[in-house]
Amino acid sequence: MNAKPIKVLIADDEVIIRRGLISTVPWDKYGMTVVADVPNGSRGWEAFLEHRPDVVITDIVMPEMDGIELARKVKACEPRTKILLLSCHRDFEYAQQGIKLGASGYLLKTSFNDEELEEFLAAFRQELGANGTEAPRHAADNHTAPAISGLLLEWLYGVGDRFPAELDRLLQGAWSWMNAPTALYLISAPGKCSDGTLEHELRGCAPGELCEVLPFGEGHLLLFVPEAGQREWDSRLSERKAERPELHWSRLAPLAGREAWIDAVRKARGQMELEKRYRISVGQWPAPIAEAVQLIVRHTDTQLSVSEVAHEVGLSRSHFSTLFKKTVGESFVSFTYRAKLKIACELLAAQGITVQEIADKIGMPDAKYFSKWFKRCTGKTPSQYRSERREARSVI
Repeated sequence: MNAKPIKVLIADDEVIIRRGLISTVPWDKYGMTVVADVPNGSRGWEAFLEHRPDVVITDIVMPEMDGIELARKVKACEPRTKILLLSCHRDFEYAQQGIKLGASGYLLKTSFNDEELEEFLAAFRQELGANGTEAPRHAADNHTAPAISGLLLEWLYGVGDRFPAELDRLLQGAWSWMNAPTALYLISAPGKCSDGTLEHELRGCAPGELCEVLPFGEGHLLLFVPEAGQREWDSRLSERKAERPELHWSRLAPLAGREAWIDAVRKARGQMELEKRYRISVGQWPAPIAEAVQLIVRHTDTQLSVSEVAHEVGLSRSHFSTLFKKTVGESFVSFTYRAKLKIACELLAAQGITVQEIADKIGMPDAKYFSKWFKRCTGKTPSQYRSERREARSVI
């Protein structure tokens, strides 16, 4: 017997947008069918009550009832429904209101491409199942660490705010043991972390033991274990390093509870960026260069010039450029773009973050410019990279 199709509702006050989506998107490919298209939020709410769709694609600014209010009513009635927001507005305050209500993502009508939309549809199909029955919602309850990691990275980069609430829920449930003294390891193993292999191996090291492993950007993991078990884990990691010389780790100060958890993870993030990710040892550098690197890492959402940073650290432009390359091993521009590329790769690996949002976070003019730049740097489009990461994780 054929699976029941996933029902989709489209709400947009522009007829050309509604008709374009209906006619150009390969809905059958995702087991979906459009059950209604409407010109405003009021009609959208009526259609929702009539058809009970599994997915709602809605413009944000519409007459009679806007998309934010429609999303609020839909989520209050059926929390499992997936919502995707559309807008011409470049102001993400509108979208962030929707994200807070539980929308899965946001696309600019003026810049998104078919691949971006289809990535969301593929994710919705996987989350809902073939017949629209949603899989259990809480990531940690189902050992979907990449999902938690995605929320964490969104929050750390300021493109989503769902993680703190999820952390509260986890610390009251599956992670309640982290309210007692907990050891945190920042682990680096290029390649093995990115494809999920090491994460799988570490979980296999501790059957029945309390531990949590979270992907933490490209080539890094966070490992949480009870403080009493850190000596055993030091031994386990040492054994793996004997087999895998590229494996490195550092153990941060013990944590306990929500605020200490957040503080420790933020510190791990800073350490990864300044010590691990860029293969540098900031403590051994001249103070102006160490300060410059930290400026670059903190302000990847802007286009800092050599002159601006040189002035900020108190050096002439020529002296700064020469000293930077001598110390870091590459030019200021090269280092800056490598930092942006690292962040772009991490955000592409996190589900639900749009190409436009990523472009904004690394200071690119728009999604089109970012896509061309990313392909020039990696040989792949953002969509291809995201798809390959998803496929790599699915085989683990």
